[in-house]
Amino acid sequence: MVVLTERAGTKIRELFQEADVAEGYLRIGVQPSCCSGFSYGLMLDTERHDGDQEFLVSGVKVLVNAEETRYVDGVEIDYIDDGVQQGFTVVNTKLAPSCGCGSSYQLPDEALPESV
Repeated sequence: MVVLTERAGTKIRELFQEADVAEGYLRIGVQPSCCSGFSYGLMLDTERHDGDQEFLVSGVKVLVNAEETRYVDGVEIDYIDDGVQQGFTVVNTKLAPSCGCGSSYQLPDEALPESV
């Protein structure tokens, strides 16, 4: 379903520790975005909601709204800190090509046919 790299799992646990949260979740969601569908959203959460599905991934409890699980299936989350860039990256190989902004996506069965 969802993959967290070792770096991402370590960073998420560090963020919980910095926030003094003993028991928390990484919430992964999708939201309408740009001109081509959806984008991912990540947040730290301390509460489960009705309709959440919980997964244990690399020692991190992950929450996904049941209606959004098909959008996060196959997602790999990494954390980059190379001196130039710092932050989480989300990659999903199941995505259909997005618009030119590179920030939004569609699943293949939702992609619009290319114009001729």
